[in-house]
Amino acid sequence: MTLRYPDFAPDILALFAERKVEQVDVPIIQPADPFLDMAGEDLRRRIFLTESETGESLCLRPEFTIPVCLDHIAKDAETPRRYGYLGEVFRQRREGGSEFFQAGIEDLGEADTAAADARSVADAHALLARVLPQHILDITLGDQAVFEAVLAALGLPRGWQKRLARAFGSPEMLETALADLADPASNGELPADLARLVNAGDDSPLAAHIAKQMKATGISPSAGRSPEEIARRLREKAELANVRLPETAFAALKEFLAIRVPLEQAPCRLAEFAAGAGIGLGSALDNFIARAKEIGRQGLPVDGIHYDAAFGRPLDYYTGLVFEISTPGLDRPLVGGGRYDRLLTLLGAESPIPGVGFSVWLDRIEALREGSA
Repeated sequence: MTLRYPDFAPDILALFAERKVEQVDVPIIQPADPFLDMAGEDLRRRIFLTESETGESLCLRPEFTIPVCLDHIAKDAETPRRYGYLGEVFRQRREGGSEFFQAGIEDLGEADTAAADARSVADAHALLARVLPQHILDITLGDQAVFEAVLAALGLPRGWQKRLARAFGSPEMLETALADLADPASNGELPADLARLVNAGDDSPLAAHIAKQMKATGISPSAGRSPEEIARRLREKAELANVRLPETAFAALKEFLAIRVPLEQAPCRLAEFAAGAGIGLGSALDNFIARAKEIGRQGLPVDGIHYDAAFGRPLDYYTGLVFEISTPGLDRPLVGGGRYDRLLTLLGAESPIPGVGFSVWLDRIEALREGSA
């Protein structure tokens, strides 16, 4: 069945025009590897995969950020550039329906990252306010860079920093990681043959063993993590199981993750936390403060914007700001977005290109407009 564009689509396109956003169209069939490598475990599990006649791994477009960035690189386009999109995406969803519409804006190459971040939040809020004028909109902000700066400043081993950073977008994964950090001995035992290979410290035979087990159970290596990635994660976990974090550092990490305050109070609260923990957050805090000031200049309702130190989004490519916009009574966000300054280089850009953007779930908006949410 072909989906019908929502009746408010012209309102979104009008906003693109008003905000000088170039509308872009990208193919529905996309190379799968960028999504499998960079989009995060949650999305990887829900991608629809296929193969070309030459054996290339392909997928139905599960989101727009990576395709828009690939299109920008392929065209060798100048920056800064602002791209808008409105179209179908395809992924398995817990709430049902595997094909739905998304719209959004990707802002590439703007050197003033604080201003670009603030503009992205304001653009997303303006879009929702236009199509849902009677609804209260709540903005939740997080910051991947601040979280990683706290981990580094507290002296966590690099392996634990990487694991916690990967878990930042998933409350369940983060809770599990913190429980393992508090009590590594509770992680459980590996089967003897697997433990022997892990302890040997050589990923090649371990990956070969995992690939054999996957084949025996009918699991395709392209369905999620590769055997090499699984081997690396198992070895990292074994190494981390021997780490004991000082109680003071663990308590400070828990204190940080409990911070949730109105955005206008967040810079002071973060500075107070850092001083109390005896750590410095350096440029991550400076950038946070600059962004908060820029958001304050956007004319957004300040009582509807909160900073949540534990808030992340389940996509691996975020590097700084992350945000969602929701409305009371709906348990799923209407908008999700954030900053991804490393993504374009990883996708093949010859030089670093900063980026920030957001996506809007149009089916959730449509349900609210129809009063059925």
